[in-house]
Amino acid sequence: MPVIDCDPEAARERIEAAGVGTVAGNTDHERWRAERDGAVAVAYDDKVVVQGEDPERLAALVRDGGGRGHVYFDGASRGNPGPAAIGWAVVTGDGIVSEGGERIPDTTNNRAEYAALIRALEAAVDYGLDEVDVRGDSQLIVKQVRGEWDANDPDLREQRVRARELLERFDRWSIEHVPREINERANELANEAFEA
Repeated sequence: MPVIDCDPEAARERIEAAGVGTVAGNTDHERWRAERDGAVAVAYDDKVVVQGEDPERLAALVRDGGGRGHVYFDGASRGNPGPAAIGWAVVTGDGIVSEGGERIPDTTNNRAEYAALIRALEAAVDYGLDEVDVRGDSQLIVKQVRGEWDANDPDLREQRVRARELLERFDRWSIEHVPREINERANELANEAFEA
């Protein structure tokens, strides 16, 4: 349950700018409340508490973002196609500021990698980063997003377009292929999602 020390009115502005509505609090101590994707943010005088399912997405909107971050992603499919999961982490000078892993519908490994990339980029956008350096251990995805390789599969082309749309929201971005050991946290989160 993230507890974020912040100016609640500035946090409300960030949340509303992201298209999430706010309502009055339920008690005299609550300034406002907001809900998104099964999570609830409650504002008090000098902090916002986020709880519920997947609180990190909503918490990322509450935090005062900006700056530069590293974004790690990994997708996995057991069976290719088969059961699939994704993992991602957003890292700034403050450490890991947002991370997650989740099961996704059965799919191929490449589609899972794209799903992980898109989810990671959404988290970086929600956090409000200005610049991102994206890292993943799928050479295919990295080279397709850079435009060095074609995406012949129509679904992969569509996912590449979505990834590029998200990347264009940053002032500066890069995407690089890294060995699995550099991408360890995202890989761990994807594997943990299989066990959940």
